[in-house]
Amino acid sequence: MVKICGMKDPANIVEVARLSPNWMGFIFYGKSPRFVGNDFVMPVIPHTIDKVGVFVNETSSEILRFSEKHSLSFIQLHGDESVQQLIELKKYNLKIIKAFRIDAEFDFDFAIDYQPHADYFLFDTKGKNYGGNNASFDWTLLKKYNQKVPFLLSGGLNSNNLTNVSELEDMNCAGFDFNSGVEHSPGIKNLKSVKDIMNYLEASILNS
Repeated sequence: MVKICGMKDPANIVEVARLSPNWMGFIFYGKSPRFVGNDFVMPVIPHTIDKVGVFVNETSSEILRFSEKHSLSFIQLHGDESVQQLIELKKYNLKIIKAFRIDAEFDFDFAIDYQPHADYFLFDTKGKNYGGNNASFDWTLLKKYNQKVPFLLSGGLNSNNLTNVSELEDMNCAGFDFNSGVEHSPGIKNLKSVKDIMNYLEASILNS
């Protein structure tokens, strides 16, 4: 599966939607340069594309409000959310992606308590920001993960580092999350870059 995240410009959203990614991500975190803004109106995109709302240390009530307002298919918790908050949100039948920021010091045992309550994990590069750091991490670290919950790979993905996906062999990788690696500028996706990575994945991975 392909997720194009950090969308915020209505015209660019529509253009990327025409390329038919599986998921599109919209960031509801005010400190992000890809924040959709307080007056964001979700453009009409095909129902075949799942809409993912990305939140960082947000209250459950606000998450629920945005989820209903924008008819989100998934919520992505990209901060330091507790297991208890996932349990609380699951009561509302929300599908949840829990993100973890990875570096050489990350202890994958930390994710175990989240496993019963997340539909997917997302592994991103640890950096100064909550995502969108335009840097990848050492994917071989994922061999330390128990592979119980399917995961999305993130962290500065682009057409260059995709050639290393053989490192994910025999792992429970469900898809790839693209953001800063396919941009003209924060929140504005390069259509050629998006099309190129989707074609590459379709040819070499998704149909393998």
